[in-house]
Amino acid sequence: NRARGRWGEDLAAAFYVRRGCRVIDRNWRSPTGELDLVVLDGDTVVFSEVKARRSDLYGTAAAAVGIDKQRRIRQLAIEWLRAHEVGHVDVRFDVVAITGNDLDHVPDAF
Repeated sequence: NRARGRWGEDLAAAFYVRRGCRVIDRNWRSPTGELDLVVLDGDTVVFSEVKARRSDLYGTAAAAVGIDKQRRIRQLAIEWLRAHEVGHVDVRFDVVAITGNDLDHVPDAF
């Protein structure tokens, strides 16, 4: 699962770069948890949660980002912004769901 997750994050990072974005942090950790990708899309800081699954047999990858996970990612985003001394900035929360080899980008997912 760890290798699949790393592969999914690599795929998602490449997706953002192809769209003209810049990946500014990966796998940032705090005691609260971990942010998969932090991306700069123009002037917007994007906190992207990446979910990679071999199949949708047990539900879609995007469905794995429930309300509790969303709450944790929001808290982590605040921590990241403070740790990097980022002032007022536009933020966005994306989900990149990868099922098999299919990538589904959900901008402004929550």
